[in-house]
Amino acid sequence: MNSENPPLWLWIAVGILLFSQGTWMFINASKRGKRAWLWGLWGILNCPAPLIVYWLVVVWPERRKKTKI
Repeated sequence: MNSENPPLWLWIAVGILLFSQGTWMFINASKRGKRAWLWGLWGILNCPAPLIVYWLVVVWPERRKKTKI
């Protein structure tokens, strides 16, 4: 095995992580009506920045509104 290339299981784990993150963000954003295709695509491209930004921009403000009522 070449020491410069990551093992195959790591590539598979990263792929599963990115796909599941993008899928979750897409489904959640479509339930909220918040540009689901954009969030899903961005979620598939990298991790964990899109998840953090999604939480700060979409989820957290909606939770704040619910607790103020």
